[in-house]
Amino acid sequence: MALAQVQQADGRIKPRPVVVLQEMPPYGDLLVCAVSSQLRHEFPGFDEIISSSDDDFVTSGLKVSSLIRLGLIATIPRTAFLGKLGTISTGRLQRLQRRLAAHIREEGDL
Repeated sequence: MALAQVQQADGRIKPRPVVVLQEMPPYGDLLVCAVSSQLRHEFPGFDEIISSSDDDFVTSGLKVSSLIRLGLIATIPRTAFLGKLGTISTGRLQRLQRRLAAHIREEGDL
């Protein structure tokens, strides 16, 4: 978990919590997904809620139960990072990575 400058849908750049999913070649930019306190935006079966009762909540650095928005991903340079917030469990990170990879492998019309 980190705090990073992320471009919003309206084009504004805003500091927000992110989960680092993977380092990307060739320059070491990072693939991240946004974290939001707006739990109502959850897309069940894709996004993931980290709640205050979860084992990794305390180490995450989050202040309130939050939504890991796997559908809001970006590749950002390391220079966009403002600092580390904390960590999520390896199991949660791997689950998010597998879910995103499975979604990418699905065939569909664009």
